[in-house]
Amino acid sequence: MTGVTLGFVPEPVVVAIDDILPTRKFPSSVLKTRKFRQIISSIAEVGLIEPLSVTTRDATTQKYTLLDGHLRLLALRELGRGDAACLVATDDEAYTYNNRVNRLATVQEHYMIRRAIGRGVTPTRLAKALGVDVNHLIARITLLDGLCPEAISMLKDQQFSPSLSKTLRKMKPTRQVECVELMLAANCVTASYANALLVATPANALVEGRKPSRVAGMTQEQIAKMEREMSNLQAQYKLAEQNYGQDVLNLVLARGYLGRLLENEAVASYLNEHYPELLTELEAIVEVESIEQ
Repeated sequence: MTGVTLGFVPEPVVVAIDDILPTRKFPSSVLKTRKFRQIISSIAEVGLIEPLSVTTRDATTQKYTLLDGHLRLLALRELGRGDAACLVATDDEAYTYNNRVNRLATVQEHYMIRRAIGRGVTPTRLAKALGVDVNHLIARITLLDGLCPEAISMLKDQQFSPSLSKTLRKMKPTRQVECVELMLAANCVTASYANALLVATPANALVEGRKPSRVAGMTQEQIAKMEREMSNLQAQYKLAEQNYGQDVLNLVLARGYLGRLLENEAVASYLNEHYPELLTELEAIVEVESIEQ
């Protein structure tokens, strides 16, 4: 078994700011944006929490090309810093670990905040640095309290509010996993959806063993109906999950068979003459490259 090759050096290295070459240029107006001022304030108060991402040093110029962290680099220059911690990518820059990420996932943000707290930064100071209310920050610090490891793992790449965690922690671990699976399948990882799932959760699947006494805007009949529908939905989801692998394999085999069939000129000519619309549909199936299409 061959080893896994990392796309970057695991430990950050300290690189002089003047040796880092950005690949993007920002207008001067970015210096006045709220996001940039937050970054400036954060670095000034607690330092650079997330390292920059750079390529390996160029053999000729002895410079590093910046892959990710342009605003952080700009903030470091504004603060007059002389160097910065960097993760050095060893893979092609088009496929670096962080190049396709647009926004920080909520779980990642939680870990970064906890890391800063672990370094001795007080919640009040960190809230000031990030420009948020201290209560909001505390909710981020305790975001994963009461959530099972399986649910956390499924949410690690998602963005969600602390209210969703608050709802999930009222459920037992098995039910947490079921609800997160349903939210991901529906592409709706929201607190409101989590609350709807909470309402449809049997009492024996809740931590306290009892359901909320009242649900705003819903009658007991509506709640009972939701419970039945949610139970049916979960059964259908489990069935689809069990058959997914075999269904995908069948589709791949069918696509391959159609491709070989249409490569036969006699077959393609016959279909084009007698069933042109069918030929168009078959060709579209053959051209499909992923299940999402």
